[in-house]
Amino acid sequence: MNTVAPVKISFKQQMLQAREDAIIRAVNQLLAEKGFEAMTVDEVAAQVGIAKASLYKHFPSKEDLAAAAMAHLMGQAQAFLDTVPLALSPLDKLRTVVRWTMGLKLGGEMPSLPSQNSTLRATLMGNRAYMDGLVDVSDRLGGWIEAAQAQGAINPRLPAIAVLYTLYARACDPVLEFLKMSELHTDEEIIELVLSTCFDGLNAR
Repeated sequence: MNTVAPVKISFKQQMLQAREDAIIRAVNQLLAEKGFEAMTVDEVAAQVGIAKASLYKHFPSKEDLAAAAMAHLMGQAQAFLDTVPLALSPLDKLRTVVRWTMGLKLGGEMPSLPSQNSTLRATLMGNRAYMDGLVDVSDRLGGWIEAAQAQGAINPRLPAIAVLYTLYARACDPVLEFLKMSELHTDEEIIELVLSTCFDGLNAR
């Protein structure tokens, strides 16, 4: 039986990868705290502890920094979807994913990006890792949405893509932050409240 020897990564490559990981973590945090428009490359470099010139060797623009953070997030989402129990109903699978994204948001780990930004959008569209991740995540969630609709758990009259975008929107829902600022509820209680309004609506049951 033939075994493939693991590829040995040089110390220099390890250091470069560690630096890129640190850069992406810093970008992710700043995007969550300030958003794309307010974040500056100087802030990223200062937070990582490197010169701006060194930062540009890894990522040539602010847009590339944001795209790298979003590609990383998509990788996290794909890995999380792999852990969702197969035995759950399609609706409960969707609730599990939305709960996870809202947990990231409340924990300050969800990048906040503008909905309209031509330069950033073009960079995201050209980022293969981000686009592949987005397509994969959307396909998997879309399959669960359609299955939930077939079971009558989600209104079948709603276009699946409208449901998908509604669920995506929970990842940047300002209601989460407003409720957190009120200091009336724990993070878990906030997540359950917003999950209820998202999946059950506002009508009295």
